[in-house]
Amino acid sequence: MIEFGHGTHVGLRRTRNEDTYYADAALGLFLVADGMGGHQHGEVAAALVRDAVVDMVARGQSLADAVRGAGARLLGHARDHGVDALPMGTTVAALRLVGDGYEVAWVGDSRVYLWQDGLRQISHDHSLVQELVAIGSLDPALAARHPHRNVITQALGITASDQLHVGMARGQLARGMAFLLCSDGLTEDVGDKAIAGVVGRQDLAAQECVDHLLLAALDGGGKDNVTAIVARVR
Repeated sequence: MIEFGHGTHVGLRRTRNEDTYYADAALGLFLVADGMGGHQHGEVAAALVRDAVVDMVARGQSLADAVRGAGARLLGHARDHGVDALPMGTTVAALRLVGDGYEVAWVGDSRVYLWQDGLRQISHDHSLVQELVAIGSLDPALAARHPHRNVITQALGITASDQLHVGMARGQLARGMAFLLCSDGLTEDVGDKAIAGVVGRQDLAAQECVDHLLLAALDGGGKDNVTAIVARVR
């Protein structure tokens, strides 16, 4: 049995919400997309990718193939509508539960965390800061405060299909596991320790966890749109 909660908020400094999400226990699919581009292009990009991934997964494609296909659709949409002059892209972080296993796919810096006797990030940001950490040029402890921490290196609709890297992870489900999918509006204003303190609470329903996380992001400044999904294996 999967229990889940979901929510999004425009934040305290933005006038539009370019985040979107999807949560469907019957399909076993959960995703968060954080659009970018301005002039409503971010909203369109995120929604198009969301709908494309849902469509392709429902048709039987793997999660990673669905993400790649969604990226191709977004590039085609931008080309057909003559919006090449303005970036029209989105991140995506997606989770698929199939039988007794799970698969995760992502592009950009929206994240997937797993709670199982502690919290760990199972996605890896496609960002300049993460690349600097990976090659040893930046102390991980300083990454959260780096001035270029929001510069991403991969995005659907912006990265060419032949250069797109879709991050992937797989594992086995176990009772008591919980997954958190979120946009960077959460992780910018709420640290991993505080996130763990919410997601790990067994006395809270999944929807209550999401509500607490959104409130924590707003209390932390609400600098960006913030979106979160919590899915628990009961």
